[in-house]
Amino acid sequence: MDYNELIKNRRSIRDYKDQPVSIDILKEIVKESTLAPTSGNGQPWEFVIVNNRDMIKRISDESKKNLVARIEADPTDYIKKYEGGLRSDKFNVFYNAPALIIIGGPQNHKMLLVDCALFAAYVMNAAAVRGLGTCWINLGSDVRDPALRKELGMSPDYKIVAPIIIGYPKGIIPPAPKREEPVILKIVT
Repeated sequence: MDYNELIKNRRSIRDYKDQPVSIDILKEIVKESTLAPTSGNGQPWEFVIVNNRDMIKRISDESKKNLVARIEADPTDYIKKYEGGLRSDKFNVFYNAPALIIIGGPQNHKMLLVDCALFAAYVMNAAAVRGLGTCWINLGSDVRDPALRKELGMSPDYKIVAPIIIGYPKGIIPPAPKREEPVILKIVT
């Protein structure tokens, strides 16, 4: 797949075949994605690979519980628009995907968000060239329960930046939505 095909075919996928993704492929994707740039070559990222639907559901339920508490504490929170789904026992924030890669690192690292976002883009591209679909699920990043975090290998100072679901997409991937022309403020020559 050439670069133009890649950027046209990489879509946010929320509907997956009931087909597992092998641990070897997930590890390859993570390994390849470490070529992403980081500030000062700091490489602050750390990963949790979850290839177990029951655990993915537990992480979803934990995030949903915490997000609902956030809405109850502040009804003006932007997350309120998701309240119906968050309160539904049937809604899985990870769309029942077969695999999840959680990207994060030490919360006090100055460039963690940028570095992990770049890594996430590499993960999504590495998955797309393998015929896999992905989606960054921010609703799945609110995992606070210390026992669950420990079970996932997360230290107390671990900040989840990008939970990325991965799987084999169902059906035909739709084309990219129309994009606006880029706003170029000025060209200096």
